[in-house]
Amino acid sequence: MKITWPFKYLLAVALLAAPAADLAQSEERSVKDAAARGPNEIMQTNKKKFGLVIHGGAGTIERGKMSAEREQEYRAALGRALIAGYEILKRGGSSLDATEAAVRVIEDDPHFNAGKGAVFTNAGTNELDAAIMDGKTLWAGAVASLKHIRNPIYLARLVMEKSGHVMMDGEGAEAFAAANGVELVDQKYFYTEERWQALQKMKEAEKSGGVGGKKFIVTDQDRHGTVGAVALDKNGNLAAATSTGGTTNKKIGRVGDSPIIGGGTYANNTTCAVSATGDGEYFIRSVVAHDVSALMEYRGMKLQEAAQMVLDKVAKIGGTGGLVAIDHDGNIALPFNTSGMYRGHVGVDGEFVIEIYR
Repeated sequence: MKITWPFKYLLAVALLAAPAADLAQSEERSVKDAAARGPNEIMQTNKKKFGLVIHGGAGTIERGKMSAEREQEYRAALGRALIAGYEILKRGGSSLDATEAAVRVIEDDPHFNAGKGAVFTNAGTNELDAAIMDGKTLWAGAVASLKHIRNPIYLARLVMEKSGHVMMDGEGAEAFAAANGVELVDQKYFYTEERWQALQKMKEAEKSGGVGGKKFIVTDQDRHGTVGAVALDKNGNLAAATSTGGTTNKKIGRVGDSPIIGGGTYANNTTCAVSATGDGEYFIRSVVAHDVSALMEYRGMKLQEAAQMVLDKVAKIGGTGGLVAIDHDGNIALPFNTSGMYRGHVGVDGEFVIEIYR
């Protein structure tokens, strides 16, 4: 079921549902500024097209297995991310700033597999990946196997803008972060009991005869998840950002599609911006994010058709997941081949749409 909320209602829900400590300072300022203005001013936008689309991961997400309270928590978290990005775009800010801000909000929320809510490796550690790309310049930054960075998407942008490289990983990436004033956090910052129990369940399932055995049922949400955002700003520039903790029980050093430019993240002003979520190995093999852009550029496909064709290709080789995308005209696509995907979008009309189930 699609739920569409005007800004002032979504703002109220987000404020009531979220502890203040969970909001990054920049997002707090956005919320306070929005609350201080009247509804007429909030809804006022100029006629230039802009839009933001976000996701919090795709998988087996069934209405009957989620409490009303937990569903509201997810919706409120997605709402906060939309508010953070929308406020930037509405004021004429860049798509890069908007996607980064939206992803940082979700990284700070333990409901999602990114940042604070990252899943555990088979060694009981957390390793995080992220990427960001500027559709105007085709500059991109990516980080992988981070263990001490609270907001990987922030470091990915630093790599893009200050390192002279596209991708950095592990200790080298964290040394670069420290040299640029980024605070390193202890691994215990990422710990959540839910993710720890998911690792134990995965290990027990393996012992009992394989993942998905009768005794220990392992769901998609136990295994993986990703968050991301794509945006079009008033200047016609596109951007994409993706962040993840990877897959539960993954081998140390495993890297999925999220930080792979053209795999899970891609942006090009001539076509579209894409952020993907799902079975990373399959999305890498299918070069999902770039393939959507290529179908538009070389075959003249519309965004929705191209996005669905690429996702169908993933399904044919056994992969599940979804993606969010926006093109240079502000059209959006949110295809997925699972039972649900946490997702939301907002455009120049200021109407926030948040959806979870198929």
